[in-house]
Amino acid sequence: MSSRRSSAPIAALLALLVFGAGSIAPSCAEDRSIVVASTTSTQDSGLFGHILPLFKAKTGIEVKVIAQGTGQALDTARRGDADVVFVHARPLEEKFLADGFGVKRYDVMYNDFVLIGPKGDPAGVKGSKDIVSALTAIRDKGAPFVSRGDRSGTHTAELALWKQAGIDPSAGKGSWYRDIGQGMGAALNMASASNAYLLSDRGTWISFKNRGDLDVLVEGDKRLFNQYGVMLVNPGKFPNVKVKEGQAFVDWLISPEGQAAIAGYRIDGQQLFFPDADKNRS
Repeated sequence: MSSRRSSAPIAALLALLVFGAGSIAPSCAEDRSIVVASTTSTQDSGLFGHILPLFKAKTGIEVKVIAQGTGQALDTARRGDADVVFVHARPLEEKFLADGFGVKRYDVMYNDFVLIGPKGDPAGVKGSKDIVSALTAIRDKGAPFVSRGDRSGTHTAELALWKQAGIDPSAGKGSWYRDIGQGMGAALNMASASNAYLLSDRGTWISFKNRGDLDVLVEGDKRLFNQYGVMLVNPGKFPNVKVKEGQAFVDWLISPEGQAAIAGYRIDGQQLFFPDADKNRS
């Protein structure tokens, strides 16, 4: 009788320890994940689907992607809702840094923009290497043009090119210029359905399947260069930023291993992005 009495408190204590450990363990487990606010092109092109499993296998860190236009991605980081930003609009990125929201910017990779349009080419721009002249011809002919209109890196580049052409495309809204406020995939789908012109990053174009009558009409102009950069969000502004894990992702992207993973991503033998992190050391 006395032995059973003495064992009861011990059993209760053991049960408390077992159940208590079960309730404490999840909260004590280290969260090995980060949030990356990035442009839609890195997602829609399939690049993230290729490189993120490699990064997780190397580090055990899971990357959760918020795919938005570059302007929106930077806004997400300005609210403290991301650990890293990986985008492609240098002027917007530099302002983000100047405002104190980023720690340091690194070049990661590049590709280029291409002018897509119907094979019938009503504006007569096919084969030109002068993007400004091509945009001028599209406006002069009143040929339909689809713009993302979403403050993305592609939209920012497009507006800069219109400016170089001395054209305010908003004056053509509702007629030849269609500002849709959506991502690259949606813009390509609309252009395909309406046989319109648009500016696309090459990576998303190569991975795009619903091409219809569209083709690359203008490429090769140095003004179509498209640089991508990565930054850790400033933990001085947002203490919740996962500095260790976020910096590990930045470091991996610009490492020889990460650069090789980016270079190795191909569709039908075509390389979508070209690593250039070595510029950070020049």
